[in-house]
Amino acid sequence: MMPFDLGSLRRAPDVETPELVAVDAADRLLLDTVTARLESPGGLAVINDSYGALTLGVAQIAGRKDIRVFQDSVVNERALALNAAASGLQDVYRPYPLGASLLEDVSTVLVRLPRSLNELDEIARTIAAHARPDVQVLAGGRVKHMSLSMNGVLGRSFGEVAAGLARQKARVLVASQPRPVDPHSSPRAARYDVGLGRPLEVRAYGATFGGAVLDPGTRLLLPHLRALARRGPSAAGREVIDLGCGNGTIAAFIALSHSELRVHATDQSASAVASTAATAAANGVSDRIRVSRDDALSDVPDASSDVIVLNPPFHIGSTVHAGIAHKLFRECARVLVPGGELWTVWNSHLGYRPVLERVVGPTRQLDRSPRFTVTCSTRK
Repeated sequence: MMPFDLGSLRRAPDVETPELVAVDAADRLLLDTVTARLESPGGLAVINDSYGALTLGVAQIAGRKDIRVFQDSVVNERALALNAAASGLQDVYRPYPLGASLLEDVSTVLVRLPRSLNELDEIARTIAAHARPDVQVLAGGRVKHMSLSMNGVLGRSFGEVAAGLARQKARVLVASQPRPVDPHSSPRAARYDVGLGRPLEVRAYGATFGGAVLDPGTRLLLPHLRALARRGPSAAGREVIDLGCGNGTIAAFIALSHSELRVHATDQSASAVASTAATAAANGVSDRIRVSRDDALSDVPDASSDVIVLNPPFHIGSTVHAGIAHKLFRECARVLVPGGELWTVWNSHLGYRPVLERVVGPTRQLDRSPRFTVTCSTRK
């Protein structure tokens, strides 16, 4: 196995800027912690590695070529693949979904702690249900994103949970002695009155950003989407793209409001894709909503769409950063036909209108609240 340097890792295809890193103190602490725990005869799994530090680092430390990996984000999945290929380590791991195949006969699991307690609970229950009885879970994160509630969540699935010493503002929680738990994960459910004549059913699995909540920006946007049939595609079967579909609220609303339209709902998160599919089924519109997991719109051809709807994220991982929104705007401009429209809602203080004007085309304001702005940009 060729030498591997953590400093060589890149974030690509994710946003790359000087202030965003591919490996951090939590990654390094996890690798140092696991070094003393690799004598177990069982398998080794890594969950939600960001850019390959954990997978490739532990492969180098242990000389393993049988590492199982789950990453909710397809962006992180592709970044790991690129970094593995660049290091000649593409054969040391295999990707798996979060489930039995990932964890069967596994005795050591490395986890990057998510900020969502629901996601952590889903991960912990899956490990406890499917891994070996002697499994040890090493879950690390930055101290500023950790809370005592995480210990409690892990304690529901494991009999012993201990916190290691902090180092460089990072900490590792160690969980062992799995409890009997229900391995089946059901999405959280909610319903909202959005003027459709009946409540909109929303479903969300653990890692879906915002859960099953109808956020106020989306609520401001929804009434304007009734105009899609008048301004956008009107022929039966034409498709609107819901980019960053999350829990599927926008996709389901469009499908329920416009029986003549189809929706392509896409997100980089495996959890969001599953949530949107569950929301579509709950509202009886699965036949008109196509769901895909993709990095932005990388699998969608140039100049192929009439209308894209977007509620862009304002964060990359745990970092507030406008770079991801700018990336999505560029992808929308590439995919829209001339004269096509990008309908979006964004936090007003971010001031995206000049960027939309420059990247996509003429942009008009449709609505504004104290916190959010709804705009429609026409592809020039």
